[in-house]
Amino acid sequence: MVNGIGFIIILACVFGSFIWSGGKMDIVMHALPHELVAIGGAAIGAFIVSNSVPTVKQAGKGLLRTFKGGRWTESDYRDLLTLLFGLLSTFKRSGAIGIEPHLDTPAESPIFSRYPRILADHHLVAFICDYLRMMTVSFEDPHQIAEAMDNDIENHHHEELAPQHALQLMADGLPAIGIVAAVLGVIKTMGSIDQPTDVLGAMIGGALVGTFLGVMLAYCLVGPLAAKLHETIDADAKPFLIVKSAIVAHAQGLPTQVAIEIARRMTPSTKAPTFQQLETALEEAKNDFNALTA
Repeated sequence: MVNGIGFIIILACVFGSFIWSGGKMDIVMHALPHELVAIGGAAIGAFIVSNSVPTVKQAGKGLLRTFKGGRWTESDYRDLLTLLFGLLSTFKRSGAIGIEPHLDTPAESPIFSRYPRILADHHLVAFICDYLRMMTVSFEDPHQIAEAMDNDIENHHHEELAPQHALQLMADGLPAIGIVAAVLGVIKTMGSIDQPTDVLGAMIGGALVGTFLGVMLAYCLVGPLAAKLHETIDADAKPFLIVKSAIVAHAQGLPTQVAIEIARRMTPSTKAPTFQQLETALEEAKNDFNALTA
């Protein structure tokens, strides 16, 4: 919705100001289709050549993500903190024997299954289970855990950003591709140099549409979408940092309630539950299953 409003503003202001100043849209509209085919086709072709098939597919999905925005809501963050509280409380109370069933089959765990939206995020669930499982085999040094989790998060984030980088490179190349299309238009015009000046003027104007279109697509369409995708990916990476904060605090021997409070402070300020809201969520969770303790 927001993206659509932005694009409407762009088109209205760009073409509205052109018409307002006395510009003739018939020249632009006449040249637009074939210039768009040349620029769009060349850009898409170069995009396919310069990226792997998985990256191309992920870029398509990434464009859809720019319109949907980040998937994590305020209630999701509250659920994640409650989930971590349940797991860490179980770990502290029952040790490896008590936590392993939840880690081996998260879908059957009464703790995980209470939060289907989080359970659907396979990367995050695997991240949580892997590091808690490692702690059951004496991997308990907080500094080593933090370093390992940082490396894991960085690697995952790098992979997630691959389609965004590809789209940004495409945006960076569009102005040059627009110049290529414009040069072809000038070459065509030079072949008709014997035509009247009004005809030549229209042909030159049509050729310049290529430059205009390349720059506009770069800075008013593909570039903004790439930037929005980067923002969305960064937002969806926050839960991993929250999980890391809670697990590292637990490894340091801090009380579970304190570990969750530290993790809560890693939540984006616009979506972070208040201390009271989190307390209420924890109390509700305790009533649903007996794994949680204060």
